[in-house]
Amino acid sequence: MDIFNDLNVSQQAAVSYTDGPCLVIAGAGSGKTRVLTYKIAYLLQRGVAANHILALTFTNKAAREMKSRIASLVPEGDARYLWMGTFHSICAKILRQEAEKLGYTRDYSIYDTTDSKSVIKQIIKQKQLDDNIYKPTLVLSRISAAKNALVSYDAYAKDRQTSERDRMDRMYEMSELYRLYEMQLKASNAMDFDDLLKNICLLFQTNTDVLHYYQSIFEYVLVDEYQDTNYAQYMIVKMLAEPENKISVVGDDAQSIYSFRGADIRNILTFRHGYPDAKLFKLEQNYRSTQTIVKAANSLIHHNENQIYKEVFSEKAVGDTIQLNSYTSDREEASGVVSIIKKKYLKSLDDVAVLYRTNAQSRVFENELRKSNIAYRIFGGMSFYQRKEVKDALAFFRLAANESDNEAFQRVVDLPSRGIGDMTVRKVSECAIKDHCCMLAVAANPVEHDLHVSVTTMKRLRDFARMMQGFTEAMDSKNAYDFAESVLRETGLMAALAADTSQEGRERKENLDELLSAIHDFVDQRMQEGIDFTPIQDFLAEVSLLTDQDENLKDVTPRVTLMTVHSAKGLEFPYVFIAGMEENLFPSQYCTKPQEIEEERRLLYVAITRAMSNVYISFAKSRFRNGSVGFASPSRFLNDIDRSYLHLSSPTSPSPRPMPVYPRKEEQERVEIDGRKLNSLQSLNKQSGKKDNSQIVKTITSDWKPGDKVEHKVFGQGTVKGVYIDNDNEKIDIVFDKVGKKTLLLAYAKLSRVD
Repeated sequence: MDIFNDLNVSQQAAVSYTDGPCLVIAGAGSGKTRVLTYKIAYLLQRGVAANHILALTFTNKAAREMKSRIASLVPEGDARYLWMGTFHSICAKILRQEAEKLGYTRDYSIYDTTDSKSVIKQIIKQKQLDDNIYKPTLVLSRISAAKNALVSYDAYAKDRQTSERDRMDRMYEMSELYRLYEMQLKASNAMDFDDLLKNICLLFQTNTDVLHYYQSIFEYVLVDEYQDTNYAQYMIVKMLAEPENKISVVGDDAQSIYSFRGADIRNILTFRHGYPDAKLFKLEQNYRSTQTIVKAANSLIHHNENQIYKEVFSEKAVGDTIQLNSYTSDREEASGVVSIIKKKYLKSLDDVAVLYRTNAQSRVFENELRKSNIAYRIFGGMSFYQRKEVKDALAFFRLAANESDNEAFQRVVDLPSRGIGDMTVRKVSECAIKDHCCMLAVAANPVEHDLHVSVTTMKRLRDFARMMQGFTEAMDSKNAYDFAESVLRETGLMAALAADTSQEGRERKENLDELLSAIHDFVDQRMQEGIDFTPIQDFLAEVSLLTDQDENLKDVTPRVTLMTVHSAKGLEFPYVFIAGMEENLFPSQYCTKPQEIEEERRLLYVAITRAMSNVYISFAKSRFRNGSVGFASPSRFLNDIDRSYLHLSSPTSPSPRPMPVYPRKEEQERVEIDGRKLNSLQSLNKQSGKKDNSQIVKTITSDWKPGDKVEHKVFGQGTVKGVYIDNDNEKIDIVFDKVGKKTLLLAYAKLSRVD
């Protein structure tokens, strides 16, 4: 099959280049996934063995779809042995084989966010800290950020900037919480999501033989959504691709919107600095949206200074202008949006998405949709695998596979009720800590561990431990489905839910039935792939890494989709409503730094480019927030969109607000900076009537000075030659030992001092 018949000229060039590193900048709707898929098929056609190709994605769903599409392009069976999956799933797969080198067993548990928060809560309680200051979500977020940056708890404690931030927030024990959290995970033979990345880096850095082995396996490394990678992922890719550097990364810096998760846009912006011989390919034809939508999005994103310049175009119809609506209040806005949906799209609700900046904005839209009897779904709600009864069942499976999983033990030791109370569980935990063992071991031998509980309670604990031991022994002889069915039956969990005849009880019983169906499908799929025996551990490894985007929605009722813009990335809809385009909401009031404003602008770019046919943008003049009604002004980003692509109407006001004058793109000057075409801020200010501040002398706030020794994560070590203000930006000139002189923006450089 000639795969190039399905590709345009730019896509063909990106697919056919396989001699070294390459960067594919793919504009919204330009066929990014197609290029990655066809490149893998092209490598297979050229005779590269499937098990020598590593393809990294950000969702399991994307990996499955790509693998399925590749299978249709190459002879049957050629794609079966591809190393394809999310960063986390590939890391988990490697760690299953190598975990013992890091002090874990191969049956380690993977804790999700709920499990991790539970551990944090216990530690906060043990330390008798104020949980109003040490909020578990915040504590876990800071630990997660540290892990994604490959910062250990020792390094965290010594970092001056981090310590100052924690001190300002009165979180003086933050580094100690990080240490105790790590100890608790290790004692439970468990890793959280971030550990999967951190521990792979640690494994490769401390075991060069293991690194060389995987480098020899992965002849080609391909990465999807490279703009979303964090520092740990950057290092994993870098280490695995060496020394041949046959690495292909695909992404769009204009859609980098996940810095709050640790994503670092510099990974894609500086790719060609790390790989000087890399080829750059641009996919600029949008196959999704009308010309008007594409041009409006271009006019918006070109205001960002830090970008790899591209001019996305569409050959679809010109299409309608973007409808900009102003309303007197947020309730009026929701009513107005629903009114348009009723008038135009009542017969195609699945084609409609309402996007907003924060989850809290969904409430008024839900109210209005309910009033109008219009069905809706909120994307990103509770995952199936986060429901209590499902997590309970999975905890039984986890404990059978990993007796050290103390979090699972505490969850299920009294399920269904066995008369083992919280006080007993606390005593078991204290004994386990004292005797350096797991809680299940204490339950199995309470006398040996000097557990002070009644004789009756001792018997209950032993009975529970004996039951779990039986499950562990059965794992080797029963496939995942048979094992799961027997556990749910023998624990009494299924019977307890069946006895509850309430609506909630029936739904919970149905959820367990659905869980068994999912396990049955998993086993059946593996059998079709030629795998005769599938243990429960394999299902646990798969399900622990799922996200809500990976789950199949069985509801076929046409519904309007409500979601945040962050949740909408990667999706598309014919008709898109973008609500709440107001200052301090979009952009967020918490985003004040230039790089933060640029990310907010990228977020709006993502929102606009989700639409295929029509875009409606709206803002309210007043909004109920934080317990009171406050006045709001239109977002600054509305002034960034070329006015020729907008049509302003004001349904609630007889006097429409005139659109501000904005320079057309052909009038804008462009300058070359470090090989990238960027907007000239001074030129834009001059033409748009803004005050030209280029002659104002600003005070340099940096404490860097000539002669300082620095280290940059990409360029290595170097010496500072000068710090100065240029075009309202603080810049620094550095002569690096390996790559020579570079000029960097201090706001993005993230330099560390070398003593």
